[in-house]
Amino acid sequence: MATAIYPGSFDPITNGHLDILARAVGVFDRVIIVVLSNTRKAGLFTHSERVEMIHEVVTSDRVSVESFSGLTADFARLRGARILIRGLRAVSDFEAELRIALTNRKLNPDLDTVFLMTSAENLFLSSSTVREVASMGGDLTGMVPPVVAERLRRKFGHVERSEPIAVNSEA
Repeated sequence: MATAIYPGSFDPITNGHLDILARAVGVFDRVIIVVLSNTRKAGLFTHSERVEMIHEVVTSDRVSVESFSGLTADFARLRGARILIRGLRAVSDFEAELRIALTNRKLNPDLDTVFLMTSAENLFLSSSTVREVASMGGDLTGMVPPVVAERLRRKFGHVERSEPIAVNSEA
């Protein structure tokens, strides 16, 4: 049984992440989403909030969610996983992801990284972009699942607008 891990901060999980996850489930028997702690990033959501959101939007019995603080290569070794899933949006992602993959391979020689391309409609999506749009009260349709959009609106103190804001063009 092939188990792959899909690590990330998922702060929050986006439709791009879910696209990569769906592709991974199509290839591997089991996928463990690993919500990692990144000391270089200040998180919007706590670890437990991120894990809860993922549980709310992922329903496959072939996917589990865990939280981990430490090296991804160590987590893979602990779970007996030999495949690490990473999503790519553009060529610019590849350079950074290649360095990470080579580092993980150095730390755990049994761990291979599989890169999966996101679909065209998700090329622009990133958690940081979603957080920025949400912070300004923007429309998150197509970027994140509705339950995640609702959590973002609450986090930033926005209520859903029933009508667009009218702008008076007369000065």
